[in-house]
Amino acid sequence: MTSYGNLLREQIAAPGTTPLIGVYDMYSASVAADHYDGMFVSGFGFAASYYGLPDIGFIAWPDMVAFVERLRGAFPQQHLLVDIDDGYVDPEVACHVVERLERIGASGVILEDQKRPRRCGHADGKQVLPLDEYLAKLEMVLATRRDLVVVARTDATDEADILRRAKALAATEADVVLVDGVRSVEWIRRIRDVVGDKPLLFNQIAGGKSPRLSLPELSELGVDVAIYSTPCLFAAHRAMDSALAELKAADGRLPSFDPVDGIGVAASTRLLERNISRHHDAPARVGA
Repeated sequence: MTSYGNLLREQIAAPGTTPLIGVYDMYSASVAADHYDGMFVSGFGFAASYYGLPDIGFIAWPDMVAFVERLRGAFPQQHLLVDIDDGYVDPEVACHVVERLERIGASGVILEDQKRPRRCGHADGKQVLPLDEYLAKLEMVLATRRDLVVVARTDATDEADILRRAKALAATEADVVLVDGVRSVEWIRRIRDVVGDKPLLFNQIAGGKSPRLSLPELSELGVDVAIYSTPCLFAAHRAMDSALAELKAADGRLPSFDPVDGIGVAASTRLLERNISRHHDAPARVGA
């Protein structure tokens, strides 16, 4: 039977750019699953939702593993690409986490070359490990995984170093290369050229450093995977802020409810009932 990793690998190899939508909790994942076949377990979103902290290295790996396990239980058909930051610093920990994630049904992981204190990939002040040190960690992870997709990510900001690292990452057994914080279409082309035939991933985040591009535009540029880290998180922020401001302005009276299009008890319950295991179809072509 085909594993979750190989299902994602097959999707990446198909024509066009595969979108993976960033989710930050089970509710956002429930909504995202109505629209897209793949999820990105965003470190930015998880740090924000689980800890109420910025994406600067606070995530503890057992918390992330437990979240992915809940996701896989509720969404047996979805691709799940998981952000594991720097592998939680230590190479042995990175390998242990990768082994655990593969066992519980993750489709893939992203491993970055940042050193502590780490930063969001679109923030200023990022620092990277010496390339040899990162490659050694990456090779250990690659030797540990069985079928799990591994995305090798660099956060280099110096132009010469970006190309040097992208080329080195493409020469490994990693399945996909990600250069985070790419600032222009021209740089996507340069990176695409230097990684050769290796699949390429592009990260878009609202307010980030990268250009806003459609899936057809990315496909034309030779991008194989696009992750959207925070559309659910930022939309929820705006919607909650607006709803509470309106509630306060109305002295605590709830707004009138639209029984057709409104989100209330019934609509929310229907959404969540789909996550109960007895309502699932058997996962297609996935082995134990």
